[in-house]
Amino acid sequence: MERAQERGPAGSTDGAATRPGPSGAALELLVHGVGGTTPEVMLGDPRTVRVTGDDIAAVFRRADDVDAERRPDDRRDGPVPEAYVWCNLTSGNGTRALWLLLLPFMVVNLAHWMRPTTRGRTRAVRLYGLLVRLVGLSLTVLLVAAACEVALDLAAWQCAGTRACAERHSWLGFLSPEVSDGGWWSLPGRRLALAALVPTALTGLLWYLSLRTWNAYESQQPMTRDPESEETGGRTALNRPGFWYGRRLVARLRTAHTAAGLLTVAAAVGSAAARHDREPGGPAVLAVLGALLEALLVAGACAVVWVVCRRGRTERRPDDALDAGLVRGLPPAALALLALTLLYAGWERDGWESAGRLPGDPAFGALALAQGLLVVVLAGVARALYRTAPDRRAAMRGLAGPAVAMLGCALGGVMSGGVSQRMSDWLDGTGTSIPGPPVLLTWQASVIPPLLVLLLVLGGWLARRAWLVARAERAAVAREYPGGAGDPGRTRRIAATRAMASLTDRAPRVVAVTCAATLLLGAGALAGAMITDRTPGVASRGSHAVVHGAAETAQALGSWLIGLGFVLLVACGRRAYRDASARRTIGILWDVGTFWPRAAHPFAPPCYAERAVPDLTWRIATWTEATGGRLVISGHSQGSVLAAAAAWQLPKATRKRVALLTYGSPLERLYGRWFPAHFGPDALGSLHREVDCWRNLYRLTDPIGGPVRLPGDRGPEVDRAPLKDPLAHGRTGAHPLPAPILGHSDYQADPAFAEERRRLLARLRPEVPAPRRAEDPDGGGPAGPPVPSA
Repeated sequence: MERAQERGPAGSTDGAATRPGPSGAALELLVHGVGGTTPEVMLGDPRTVRVTGDDIAAVFRRADDVDAERRPDDRRDGPVPEAYVWCNLTSGNGTRALWLLLLPFMVVNLAHWMRPTTRGRTRAVRLYGLLVRLVGLSLTVLLVAAACEVALDLAAWQCAGTRACAERHSWLGFLSPEVSDGGWWSLPGRRLALAALVPTALTGLLWYLSLRTWNAYESQQPMTRDPESEETGGRTALNRPGFWYGRRLVARLRTAHTAAGLLTVAAAVGSAAARHDREPGGPAVLAVLGALLEALLVAGACAVVWVVCRRGRTERRPDDALDAGLVRGLPPAALALLALTLLYAGWERDGWESAGRLPGDPAFGALALAQGLLVVVLAGVARALYRTAPDRRAAMRGLAGPAVAMLGCALGGVMSGGVSQRMSDWLDGTGTSIPGPPVLLTWQASVIPPLLVLLLVLGGWLARRAWLVARAERAAVAREYPGGAGDPGRTRRIAATRAMASLTDRAPRVVAVTCAATLLLGAGALAGAMITDRTPGVASRGSHAVVHGAAETAQALGSWLIGLGFVLLVACGRRAYRDASARRTIGILWDVGTFWPRAAHPFAPPCYAERAVPDLTWRIATWTEATGGRLVISGHSQGSVLAAAAAWQLPKATRKRVALLTYGSPLERLYGRWFPAHFGPDALGSLHREVDCWRNLYRLTDPIGGPVRLPGDRGPEVDRAPLKDPLAHGRTGAHPLPAPILGHSDYQADPAFAEERRRLLARLRPEVPAPRRAEDPDGGGPAGPPVPSA
């Protein structure tokens, strides 16, 4: 691929943004969608030049169009195409596949942005964000606690303290009192102190990744705007100058979560030693030290919660300041407290032996209870917000955020339980030498089979729904293709594709049922573990044979399923690390999940939009200022979301000189329903009023894209009538070979794409004003002025 040195916004080498006046230049800025592509494919030319950007995200042109602004008469047949390629932000490097392990953090971060639309409830909005941040904090503690369970409890405490288990694993021999013949590291406290390095290293790794990814992806300064252009009148925060730059909050949350992880490790080590020192006859000095350390741990935990609760996002200006030393000093203070705890635990004590499980088992129950209560309260707040401005299109009537937060907690529990279960099975080959993981984790594993049965039922319901829709669509397909009666198989395939695409709209019901069942089953598992303090198989002994058999089957099957799920997740990430095609597939997940800034969890995968949106905003604003020309932002799929976000960030005067062409767009179908506070009808309506013009293309066979659904009273219709897919039912003179069913891809192949682009450019021409309310002959929207011939 040919490359040139970076140029100024109009293609000049010095980058000067002098405006020579209206030149008639026209630019089409193409933004690709999920999965990414190459600039050669986007521009339809093997010779492309990078005009600005770097190896992560850049703007490309055809080699022949590098200086097109100086030759406007040469481009009267159409606009100069530019391609913004951002796929490396999500699927470029193999190490990004490891972000799959951060999936629960990403999910709970999404819950923050799923707040329903509201009016005049500022305190409730702040409470909503606070509750989601607390759920995110609990997930960090859960992850570190799971690492402590594996390293401290299962390996150092149980296996190393049991002769049979230590003999099977020679690498633990130096920690075993019997195998090492009373070696220096064989004391329980010293074993725990050494094993604590594992969760401590995990916490440090999360801190490092969060800091490094912030510097690589999210540290892009947004454009400065005049105060009068900051408000648009629309009900969305996406137009605010500081929306895509939240350095202070991310740094604040990073310090709090890092300190929480270190304090969790300190509590896991110190609680075991303090419990022994409180026994009768123990050394008084160590008992006092243990009580003092526990008090300091409680004070540290309170400080962490205070930091998380104290402040949310500031979006009306770029939040580039840093907090005072008190907040920034939390991680070093927590690390110092951890070091003191390790020294305290490593002190030699008479009669201290490791038996049973570590005393920290109730911590998992407390975490599960706290997460359930937080989700329930969050649901109440979300429902109260929804009632102030009901939106029937909003997913789950405003409860999408709490449901997704519940899903994030469930994923965190499954991953934590899966690691603990597999580690226990590996260490305890006979299944009798060590007690194993906490009882609650076994109960949680036992509810996986019933949940899978429910998912199978939901899958059957979706399949029946798709069959019914496909049967009904056959008549519609026959009407649209009058000459297709001779190929009923083709008709069935088209109808089936439409039916499968319509299942996207059923996702809220599936998520609602799944999350409700997860909450109820999780509550049942917590109650069973707290009441019986035994595994389901043991607790059901003496009951009816069917009950006992079901309990043991669910326990065994759930243990294997929960472990298998985690192993598959790791294997998927490993394959993506080696296989570029698989890496791109996984990258599609992050295209959707990491669009939003890290507002609830600092260890979530980085937000690529904090790089992409400023890139697009700067390019659009500087090009229009330098040339005075016309610009169409042409966005496909997720690219249309980036295009809309960039348009919101433009100054008002620039926004009026820009047109939007979206196709295969999830702006309303996904984002408008799941994120109504930011992409609801009022927000999209305000964007429609403020850009010069906007047209949207979609197909009934597209499972992602859909109509924007803005009524005519908000201006000219945005949506064109659904495009035909396929273009022809059978072989015709124009299509001698069978036309493929395109679904979500290749919208440019439809003649309607070029037609709508010409109309948008014609509307933008300053010398040819176009009526805003003219109607298309097909009833799909504004026809615009006559299109000049090439």
